[in-house]
Amino acid sequence: MTGQTDTSDQLPHSLSPQDCLVALMIAISASDENIRTAELVKIQNAVNHLPVFANYDIDRMNTMAQTVFDLFGEEDGLDALFGLIRENLPERLNETAYALACDVAAADGQIFEPELRLLEEIRYELNIDRLHAAAIERGSRARHLSA
Repeated sequence: MTGQTDTSDQLPHSLSPQDCLVALMIAISASDENIRTAELVKIQNAVNHLPVFANYDIDRMNTMAQTVFDLFGEEDGLDALFGLIRENLPERLNETAYALACDVAAADGQIFEPELRLLEEIRYELNIDRLHAAAIERGSRARHLSA
């Protein structure tokens, strides 16, 4: 096997549930090609304070960001990302994932068209019930209103 490189470090094929949550938050932030400070702060705060991230290695965030950016650079990258999410995110965390994505999208006070489209795709891919999705979206909107 000389001359071959191990690509397992370049693209993780086994992600932790927390990796999946981080990847979705980064994906929603990057979806409009403009990652805003408010969105980055929201992601950092979620990882630092939510119980689901209690044992998460914060250094993995950079790896997940690079994975998302690499996938977004490929033709079928979004499908590949959702494949990784479906393989590695327990179904019980699907609504958590959607709620975190909604919070990141709403963090800067506006949700742009690319973010709306990706949220719709996340709802579909994670099989989020319409009524539950509406409640999650309303909660995010309420938390991010400005006076």
